[in-house]
Amino acid sequence: MKSDAPSYETQELREFAEVLRGRRTIELFLQTPVPRELLKEAVEAATWAPNHHVTEPWHFYLLGDTAIERCLDLCEDIVSTKKGAKAGNFKRRNWSEKPGWLVVTCKRSADLLLQTEDYAACCAAIQNLMLYLWKAGVGCKWTTGDITRDSRLDDIVGFDGDDVFVAGLLWYGYPKLTPSQNRKNLAEALTELP
Repeated sequence: MKSDAPSYETQELREFAEVLRGRRTIELFLQTPVPRELLKEAVEAATWAPNHHVTEPWHFYLLGDTAIERCLDLCEDIVSTKKGAKAGNFKRRNWSEKPGWLVVTCKRSADLLLQTEDYAACCAAIQNLMLYLWKAGVGCKWTTGDITRDSRLDDIVGFDGDDVFVAGLLWYGYPKLTPSQNRKNLAEALTELP
């Protein structure tokens, strides 16, 4: 019995490709609140990312006003220490305009291969989350800057830095401005072997 492969030329697939190609890193957000239920749905969708041996190495922390304010204090301190009070104050003002904050952690492992696989799984989960939100009209910026490696963040968010590390801090909200973007052409990104 011969079985034909299903057609890949479908409207659903084209629409999915539009979501993938259309997603952008958002720097400027409207101050319109994102429904908490939408965030929970996005996190649930994120947890369906591939993960070797189903380790599910991620944990998501949805920050409220108090935690965000403490993160802003930490950010200002980090930048002020490196670049001076004026730069710290500027960074704080900039970051205070980010309407939603989410921290994603990854389990630590003494096994380097497992650690690499788990981090890759967390990155896939973050991408799932960002694509889900993008389809709902919500943009994100994923950062791994100095604040994500500062042990004081552990206390603010409430995790043990000996057990996990931050895979990313995500700001989310409705985009005020969506930038354009280009990518390499397929011939530069793909090598076909015989």
